[in-house]
Amino acid sequence: MISKRLTPSMTALQCFEAAARHLSFTRAAEELHLTQSAVSKQVAQLEEMLCHNLFERVRQRLYLSPAGALYLAEVRKILNQVDISSRYILTYGGETEVLRIATQPTFGDRWLVPKLKHFAAKHPNIHLDVRNELEPFDVLQAKADIAFFFGQGAWPGATCIELFREAVVPVCAPGFVAEGSDASLHHTLLQCTSRPEAWHEWFLEQGLHSQNSYHGPRFDTFYMCIRAAQSGYGVALVPQYLVAEELANGSLTIPWHYTMPSAGAHFVAHAEHAGDIPKVKAFLNWMVAYVKAHPDF
Repeated sequence: MISKRLTPSMTALQCFEAAARHLSFTRAAEELHLTQSAVSKQVAQLEEMLCHNLFERVRQRLYLSPAGALYLAEVRKILNQVDISSRYILTYGGETEVLRIATQPTFGDRWLVPKLKHFAAKHPNIHLDVRNELEPFDVLQAKADIAFFFGQGAWPGATCIELFREAVVPVCAPGFVAEGSDASLHHTLLQCTSRPEAWHEWFLEQGLHSQNSYHGPRFDTFYMCIRAAQSGYGVALVPQYLVAEELANGSLTIPWHYTMPSAGAHFVAHAEHAGDIPKVKAFLNWMVAYVKAHPDF
């Protein structure tokens, strides 16, 4: 026997969210073009279903109960996802298809996005929906058709195609490190969360002391590391292709000339079952051909 599902109506969720946001049934009713009694009834039905009071009334003022505050966070996620999904379907029509791409932020901004116009010119019937994801592989099955990632290329349930390998270099603002000085842990080393071992390995590769190489301010993305280095905050260790423009215009310089190949590579991936989907195949064929034709990007 299938147990009864606790599935409130969308109207009830909207009424609760609006009432919680305004802390007023009257203002929620005005926003939703309902009567105050209709909003109150929807919330009461929710409370009965959940066996919890969602609001508390103190001296004729409305407050969220602890259960209500917890539920509000979940309801907002649901309503937001419904809105995103509905807008996604609005982009679909006739001969047009949408290809969803997940990419890590700095890679997407510096490397991928400037190239996408070439794909669009060849495939005008495929619209691209590109999203930043710090961990693209976590969303491939549910939210993306294509994902770009850096690593070893091992990903259960996915087919991974190596695009290119990279080398990392230290960069800083001009004048931050005295010209000709040796690599030193006395300088502020900017750390990137996604590459926690980078500085340690860089010093180790040269046989240098690396005990304190994990110390330094930490940033989620290479973009933030690059901006911090430009501001004179410290020395960042980043893939050289990401800072080609800054090195060319002089806003960044390489203080210590040791380039270290990264252990991993950049890959494009898709779910194993999606390899024969025309839009996925078209993008992969284009991407592989583009990288082959432009080895220096």
